[in-house]
Amino acid sequence: MKVDAASGLLTEAKYVPSVNFDSRPEGAVVDTLVIHAISLPPGEYPGADIERLFCNSLDFGCHPFYQGISGLTVSSHLLIRRDGEVLQFVPCQARAWHAGVSELQGRQRVNDFSIGIELEGSDHAPFEEAQYQSLVKVTRALRDAYPDIVPERIVGHSDIAPGRKTDPGPYFNWARYRRALAGRLVA
Repeated sequence: MKVDAASGLLTEAKYVPSVNFDSRPEGAVVDTLVIHAISLPPGEYPGADIERLFCNSLDFGCHPFYQGISGLTVSSHLLIRRDGEVLQFVPCQARAWHAGVSELQGRQRVNDFSIGIELEGSDHAPFEEAQYQSLVKVTRALRDAYPDIVPERIVGHSDIAPGRKTDPGPYFNWARYRRALAGRLVA
């Protein structure tokens, strides 16, 4: 797996283009990876509603929860489904709208310098082995393409929006993920 330099797309990801992105600020260097978790409806998977949300085609009337997010325009660069499938919504060189109001090490607007990866999941259940395997492969490919993404700059959404966000949540095994990235665990 690698990032195609011209397109900004991962070679093994299914591309599902979103319109919810724009250009990064001039001179912005991608140096951060933000791990998220999402399920739509909350706690339910699998389903196509995450794709629909990121592509502005979600029927906000089809579930009571959706009324509270009606009109939301968000995206992420990538989504890793429970079975490990990788979907890409926004090319890596573009700015996806995943972080919202955010700050990392004194820098605001984390979308400007980050890549967002959503894991299909929630704060209430463990993630799947296939997701960790795909996440490690994706992370390695992104770090090859963006060498400024050092281990210390791989964070959770909760780290950049504390008090507002909790994902990827208590069931995300950071130690297992970091060991695999360091090559001490087969991914």
